[in-house]
Order: sequence, then structure tokens, then C-alpha cells
Amino acid sequence: MYQLLNKDSLHLLNQVYSDEIIFQDPLHKVEGIENLSLYFANLYANVDHIEFDIKEVSCSHQQAAVFWAMHYRHSKLNNGQLITVEGMSQLKFSDKITAHRDYFDLGSMLYEQLPLVGRLINFIKNKASA
Repeated sequence: MYQLLNKDSLHLLNQVYSDEIIFQDPLHKVEGIENLSLYFANLYANVDHIEFDIKEVSCSHQQAAVFWAMHYRHSKLNNGQLITVEGMSQLKFSDKITAHRDYFDLGSMLYEQLPLVGRLINFIKNKASA
């Protein structure tokens, strides 16, 4: 579904998420399908391009781990160039998904893409790995 998701297809969320969905990522915690739809609408309104490449899915006992790469472009980040962030989603479900938690490096998604902050973070990373 995430490969099909965009600002014009947010109605698809109702097909896979329960009305009481709890969604969490490194920046936000969202409860309820209406709030999740608003969250995604805001996300898609602020990017020029976004797509997900599903790498691997592992399921067991009403849980799934989905490993993915997100490719997105934002006019104010990385000089408008494509940014790729790898991550993992933990999904819990019965009939529909009831809990969705995303794990990814917020620094590589956001902070490292900011002109001044990104240079500072890269400097610190280089010093730490030397």
C-alpha cells in the first residue's frame, strides 16, 4: 500500500488501519485514523516527492516488521535533491493494523540535510569516527 500512497490516495489508510490506530515515529505520536490521515496529508503537502521501497517483511503472531527505504525530496533540504532514509516499521494487527511504530535515523532524514546544522553534524561524526 505504501508504494501507492500519495496526497490523492489517503483514503486507502482506512482499508488497512483500525479506527483506533496508534502511530509513532521519532517526531510524533498520533492516535486515531482521522489524526493519522491528517498527519499523512501534512507530510505529503510538505514534500515534492516521496516513495517507499519495501526491502523485507517478517511476520509472526499478529506482528510484522517491515524494512524499507524512503526516498523523498523537499525543496528546503539537501538543495532539493533526493534524500534516502532506511528504516523499519513495527506493525501490530488483528483484522487491521492497530499499532504502527517507525524506527529511523532522524538525523539522516532531517538534521543532516539542513545547511548549517548538517555540516556541524558531519564534522562531529567525522571526529568521532577518526
